[in-house]
Amino acid sequence: MESVYLKTLVEVVKAGSLSRAAEVLCVTQPAVSRRIKFLEDQYGCALLDRSGSQIRPTEAGRMVYQKAGALLDIEAELEAGLHQLEGKTRLSFSCTPAFGSAHMPGVLRDFMLTCVDTADLKFLFLSPNETLRGLGEGIFDAGVVEGATLFDPASFSTHPLPEAETVFMASPELALPSTGALIDSLLELPLYTRREGCCSRMLMERGLKGIGLSLSSFRKVIILDDLHLLIQAVLAGEGISFLPTDLVQEHIAAGRINLHRIPGFDHSRSRTLVVNDRLGSEEALGHFVNVILAHFGLPSTKTSAALSPKLNQAPASRTSLISPGAGCLPPLCSCPRA
Repeated sequence: MESVYLKTLVEVVKAGSLSRAAEVLCVTQPAVSRRIKFLEDQYGCALLDRSGSQIRPTEAGRMVYQKAGALLDIEAELEAGLHQLEGKTRLSFSCTPAFGSAHMPGVLRDFMLTCVDTADLKFLFLSPNETLRGLGEGIFDAGVVEGATLFDPASFSTHPLPEAETVFMASPELALPSTGALIDSLLELPLYTRREGCCSRMLMERGLKGIGLSLSSFRKVIILDDLHLLIQAVLAGEGISFLPTDLVQEHIAAGRINLHRIPGFDHSRSRTLVVNDRLGSEEALGHFVNVILAHFGLPSTKTSAALSPKLNQAPASRTSLISPGAGCLPPLCSCPRA
């Protein structure tokens, strides 16, 4: 039996939802349903109880879930061992789509220039909570966690990154006031936002609640779970959105997007680079950590300084991508595309 079926069951049990598991696995919900049906046909019994609001494993499902986890761990160990025999270096990393879109192209370019022999690179866009879960399970070597998400520091090395600023943004064509009745003007425009529970939307809803408003206060809310389409809608003057500024820095600098900060909002969000110490200190991982720190104009770590000293000097202009602020989010969402 292919392990993908067992992995699908594991994700469904963890998420308590077929749709959530589909998002984590980057497949459609019908595909998840077909895989679960295949397992149930294979074993001749129901593995999931779908009668409640949240899917739970049956007694047989719990047994398969436990054994599946053990088998998947063995498979991961086997795969890692084979790669070591082949002399290949593996590197896996996770972050939110917003961070990845804004920063990973430059990070990857610099990394490949300094570590050209690295093979089997894996980069996933997931929520902070799912990134931490992957780090804890040994799936990821490193990840960027946004907000005050709690984790065991004994298992990881952490490197604070400059905070992100998340604000309302709109095309200059909309001619929004800079002060005064700004919030009233925003409420009259279509709001383009991510799905419920995603990080930027969660921060926006928290800010709205602090000034006595909610998402329903807007005249129209349009859900777009594609950052590119969402930004295009803002550029076209079709409405407003609430996004990290470093995601659209080029458009801001060119005057194509105006930023609108709301009094009473906490627009800042902390970000931390988390490295899985339990996976050892491979040279490629040291290079990668160093490249990320250099991207933000930060000094190298002790472990990575010797590996790639020429990366210690990052262009000062790179720090202008971020507008540091104070404060952070509470424990963040579990959506995979925050």
